[in-house]
Amino acid sequence: MSARLRWRKFVSNLMLTLTGVCAVVSVAVLFCILGYLVYNGGTSVNWAFFTQLPKPVGETGGGMANAIVGSAKLLLAASLIGVPIGFLGGTYLAEFSGAKVASLVRYAADLLNGVPSIVIGIFAYSMVVLPFKHFSTLAGAFALGLMMIPITLRSTEEFLGAVPRMLREGAMALGASKWRTIKTVIVPAAYRGILTAILLALARVAGETAPLLFTAFGNSRWSRGWTQPTSSLPVMIFNYAVSPYEDWHRQAWAAGLVLLGLILIINILARTILSRGIAVPRS
Repeated sequence: MSARLRWRKFVSNLMLTLTGVCAVVSVAVLFCILGYLVYNGGTSVNWAFFTQLPKPVGETGGGMANAIVGSAKLLLAASLIGVPIGFLGGTYLAEFSGAKVASLVRYAADLLNGVPSIVIGIFAYSMVVLPFKHFSTLAGAFALGLMMIPITLRSTEEFLGAVPRMLREGAMALGASKWRTIKTVIVPAAYRGILTAILLALARVAGETAPLLFTAFGNSRWSRGWTQPTSSLPVMIFNYAVSPYEDWHRQAWAAGLVLLGLILIINILARTILSRGIAVPRS
């Protein structure tokens, strides 16, 4: 074996080893975070944590039922705001827009996706909180909904664009209008991808804290309706983590574990749906 061949083999093995080590380190970071959360907050994740309200200062125990319900309300309302806009915008880009318009909208969506969440929170504060002079669930949902729009829009465009052209041509050849073709053929064929995009957008905003500090603010009790301040898991984690009380620190770790578990479940569900591929509609 020549010296040149030995050197090339050595470099190949070295790079293979380095890439393998980096892959292991990337996965190990996730397991380290999970392990740390389980170690510090695993014992506090119990039935009381999911069903009870926070205890007053000085009392141990209690739970974060109000924050769990508040997060669910925020994500539901944010979906009602961000998903329709993103879906319809993505449909326009994939089926109707010209090259220049599509390029401009894509660029704007990518810029919006890159805007820091705290800037989104300040914008929502000035647009929703200040005019009505109070924090609310709807204000928090408005901020999170804005963050969901670019993710849903770009993903919807990509999944609709991946539908085979022959399906479009077949529907048009049978006399279907453009909108009927989109409604009955193209969207059903890409619904798994669109659903995946929605789940990923939910996972993206589920752990946001900064926008909620400016909009939903927080609430130590149940939030009645949609126009009052509401608690959420990210804000509760922040408030409890910076407090001087040991029991609150323990609850913050538990809330972090629950929140991370929720995001992992959403991501696993999204990947499971996406792995089935594009669903071709039956005749």
